[in-house]
Amino acid sequence: MSYQFYTVEIAEFIATATINRPPVNAQNGPMREELITIFETLGELDEVRAIILTANGRVFSAGADIKERVGIAAGAGDYARNNRIVRNFFDVVADCPKPVIAAVNGPMIGAGFVLALCCDIMIAAETASFQMPEVNVGLAGGTAFISEHFGRSRARAMYLTGRTYPASELYRLGVAEAVVPNERLLEEAMVYAREIAAKSPLAIQAAKQGFINVKEMPVRDAYRYEQTLTVALSKTEDAKEAQRAFVEKRAPEFKSR
Repeated sequence: MSYQFYTVEIAEFIATATINRPPVNAQNGPMREELITIFETLGELDEVRAIILTANGRVFSAGADIKERVGIAAGAGDYARNNRIVRNFFDVVADCPKPVIAAVNGPMIGAGFVLALCCDIMIAAETASFQMPEVNVGLAGGTAFISEHFGRSRARAMYLTGRTYPASELYRLGVAEAVVPNERLLEEAMVYAREIAAKSPLAIQAAKQGFINVKEMPVRDAYRYEQTLTVALSKTEDAKEAQRAFVEKRAPEFKSR
């Protein structure tokens, strides 16, 4: 797969998508549209069971490219078009049927932080940091994303001051799964990706869909919905293979059927 702003590699049922828009991986329209295409494609490939999203350079993503935004209202429909692309950019990661692991190599700022929050699991390097500086450039947006992950006071303090916080704070608050030395970042992300890729693809995808769909449901309704997923999975060849392998004390061989 060849792209302008990303490199994509697939091995061991794991896709690694690397952002590559130097110097700070700022997000513009073409870069966002390209990621949408990448995730739509990876989401349908049988040879992909987990995805790692990371970046080249010292910055994960500096967020929206302010230079692009300066001229965004040049014509009728420009803002509506931009907003649609931005929404799709985040949604395609959050709704991807394959689990997505953010391997955060450096600062994640504004929309860069939101992108990382859209992933299922976050592994951060010790030099990573996070910031929501929208008010610093006269904008607002992203409060819904941070309110989902942080308490009322922290979310509002972070947003209204534009302060920068270290990645260790994400781990302390349970937003990041791990914070590791920079040189171990991809290795640690790969450990999680391999564990996920070794399991039934159908069960993993059903579990992710469950996380997405039950978010707004009462617990009683959510559990009933999850039971329907379990019933459907129990009839698959993969479920039967997983159970046989467990009893026979061997590694299962899944066929996604």
